[in-house]
Amino acid sequence: MTDPSGYRKDYHRSQLNEAGLTDNPVELFEQWLKEAFEEDLPEPTAMTLATVNSEGRVSSRIILLKGFDSGGFQFYTNYNSQKGLDLADNNHAALSFFWPELERQVRIEGTVEKIPARDSDLYHSARPRDNQLGAWASDQSAPVSDRETLEAQFEAIKHAYRNHDIIPRPKHWGGYRLVPRRIEFWQGRENRLHDRIEYVMNDSGRWSRQRLSP
Repeated sequence: MTDPSGYRKDYHRSQLNEAGLTDNPVELFEQWLKEAFEEDLPEPTAMTLATVNSEGRVSSRIILLKGFDSGGFQFYTNYNSQKGLDLADNNHAALSFFWPELERQVRIEGTVEKIPARDSDLYHSARPRDNQLGAWASDQSAPVSDRETLEAQFEAIKHAYRNHDIIPRPKHWGGYRLVPRRIEFWQGRENRLHDRIEYVMNDSGRWSRQRLSP
């Protein structure tokens, strides 16, 4: 069996100093994401979404960030998927980004809400046609007997809409926004003395920040 206990990697690419920080963590996130794009990383928008249901069971999965601003971080999915059902039970969730090439990660905690239907409609209409059809064909997270059945469902939907220029958005599919209350930026440093800067939003809607021990 492979033993991972002896693996070591030192970090030395960059540092995170208070002097260069913004008061708004979303601005710093935008800067870091831009640098991830500039480095041509394979999946710069990939993020882990952690959810918990009413029974306290935690689930996590990799999804893609599809938008962000001072109001929150957006993603899209099937409302009846495992993540959708979890969020219906408990709207507290967390996101994490990891860009190993930049020796950075970002952790975001907050509450999740559905975005307006018109915004989901706009995003759905901008997706490739086969992706739109896939949202109809896949009952996300539900058991399926085999791959052939899934592909047959897709072909049936494709045939049904063959003469339609516009594919309507399924009512069970749309967007969410995670409204952040805590955002932590982690920059790898030598000797495991990593830089960690935490932003927390207070009850008046203002961000405060502090350095955390690594």
